[in-house]
Amino acid sequence: MIRRNNLIILWLVFLTWPAFSQDPVRDLLKKAEASGGSSNNNLLVLFDSTQVDMQESGLTYVVNRSLKKALTGKGALDLCVFTTGYDPQSAYVEIRKVVVYKKDGRVIEQATPRVMDYPAPARAIYWGAREKMVDVGRVDPGDAVEVITFRKGFTYALLGGEEDDKYIPPMRGHFYDIVEFFGPDPVWKKVYQVRIPRDKQLQYEFYNGAAQVSCWIEKEKVLYTFTANDLQPMPTEPRMVALSDVAPKLLLSTSPDWHAKSTWFFSVNEDFGSFDSTPEIKQKVSDILKGARNEMDSVSRLTHWCADEIRYSGISMGCGEGFTLHKGEMTFTDRCGVCKDKAGMLITMLRAAGFKSYPAMTMAGSRIDYIPADQFNHCVTVVKLSDGRYHLLDPTWVPFLRELWSSAEQQQQYLMGIPEGADLETTPVSDPANHYLKIDGTAALLADGTLNGQITVIAEGQSDGAVRGLFRYSQKAAWYQNVEKELLRVFPQAQVTKVDYNNPENYLDSNIRITIGYSIPDFAIVSGSNLVFVPLTVAGIFKSFQGHLYFDTGLKERKYPFRDRCSRKVEIHESITLPAFKNLVRIPAATTTSGDAASYTGGYVLKGQTLQFYETSILGRRIYQPEEWPAFREVVEARNNYSEKPVIIEL
Repeated sequence: MIRRNNLIILWLVFLTWPAFSQDPVRDLLKKAEASGGSSNNNLLVLFDSTQVDMQESGLTYVVNRSLKKALTGKGALDLCVFTTGYDPQSAYVEIRKVVVYKKDGRVIEQATPRVMDYPAPARAIYWGAREKMVDVGRVDPGDAVEVITFRKGFTYALLGGEEDDKYIPPMRGHFYDIVEFFGPDPVWKKVYQVRIPRDKQLQYEFYNGAAQVSCWIEKEKVLYTFTANDLQPMPTEPRMVALSDVAPKLLLSTSPDWHAKSTWFFSVNEDFGSFDSTPEIKQKVSDILKGARNEMDSVSRLTHWCADEIRYSGISMGCGEGFTLHKGEMTFTDRCGVCKDKAGMLITMLRAAGFKSYPAMTMAGSRIDYIPADQFNHCVTVVKLSDGRYHLLDPTWVPFLRELWSSAEQQQQYLMGIPEGADLETTPVSDPANHYLKIDGTAALLADGTLNGQITVIAEGQSDGAVRGLFRYSQKAAWYQNVEKELLRVFPQAQVTKVDYNNPENYLDSNIRITIGYSIPDFAIVSGSNLVFVPLTVAGIFKSFQGHLYFDTGLKERKYPFRDRCSRKVEIHESITLPAFKNLVRIPAATTTSGDAASYTGGYVLKGQTLQFYETSILGRRIYQPEEWPAFREVVEARNNYSEKPVIIEL
């Protein structure tokens, strides 16, 4: 759509108001003063504008101008300091101007702000990211702060270059951006403008909302303007998907499609030699694969070596960061790196073993939409096996996990960097049976309320990884106590008589199995001639490995999709031999719920002197749609209700 109208001309004047006067600011401040402020918000963003000028090389010059008003003391405190982060390997940042508009009419301007430049706080990844900070000065409620910044470059760093070369994006000659039209504070007006050379084709889409869009042809460039008014903070729901999945955002890209990005990603790493092997690597691969039984056993051994033996710690920049993966030789020597280093190490080893393997990009934690902007934060591996298909591997997310691809990443988009190119794909849902948790108990209840028995826990997949955490994150000397605590957390008076478990370190040989023997005095409440109790397996033991039980079911309906850790199946069975009794006063009724996304069946069966509790919960997704909440909610409520409704017998 091409528009030439007065509205666009007015916006151009407003966006460049420093060349004219401060009247637009005054007008906004007067309007804000007249409108008052909501006590629900600490800040009000009166205006936020971003102007992007793209060069033929893909280099961008970005000017941002914002005007924010403090509504509360907390908001004033937030405005006292302005901070912006950048990576000197790929971006240059200036804080050009800071102005404080006092409520009493005074104007305090820092035309050349005193900027402090220092290393950014870091954890696990130490690549030299920095922050620039300006002490704005005292800000009181009712004051407003205007900040103008200039930036050139991009978010990711690639390989070093001369002058402005290092600020040119990895896919040279192309531009992309991801613009969030949401935030924690209300915004009166947000404007995003980008000038693109006329020979570039820009694709864009505004998601989860609406914006006024204009396109204006200039002499050598095309000016696109996106404007949105009265943006309010997004309401949130517990366990909802990422805000970027449901809140207003703008995606732009000059890349033609995902297929082009795929072939480029393949080429840039092949040209750099990211996966070249060395004699030392080949020898290690040979050692790892001694005795390997078949193709999948070989892939599993190499994947888990990279997962377990390469520590997650980004301590070395190497030749640069970004879409070019570090060479396997570097990672093999350092024995540490981030996701792309672990993925690259695995590709190098797989190729040394004769497999066809390549990198892939994904977005852990949120959705990738179809405009080919670089919506990635994670790197994984693909391998082509004898069945002719590519299989996903993730050495970052499967340390001490029996999977090769973490099912915590199901329903997640990814893009392979392969020679023939690929489109954006989505990982499938993992069968809940692949992640079962089985809890079996046998016990005898005495007339004085004591319960004697044992409980066995068996798990697989993601559930296995969760239970195995009792051992993985502590020293061997604490393993027994960690298991013991699972019982004592629910029944502090319990006496643990036995703890058995198979070797937690041999996670590839077998899934986890734990057995606890116990005696629990005062397990049942003795009330006159009645015994009141909730079976051990229902009362909350090993609840921490059943993440769905922590969902807040007070929310009757949902507006947004929500997520769990993983699909899973939970099976519980407990047999309790009862003392001689006259009457079964109460047994909670059986419950059955059904749905495509979640289902539940559970209840009690009395056979002579033996009371049996049974339960099967099936949670069929990692990401659920709002309409699937009722079925999921019913499963959680059914399970939790049994823990609150005791069995009562009369002796």
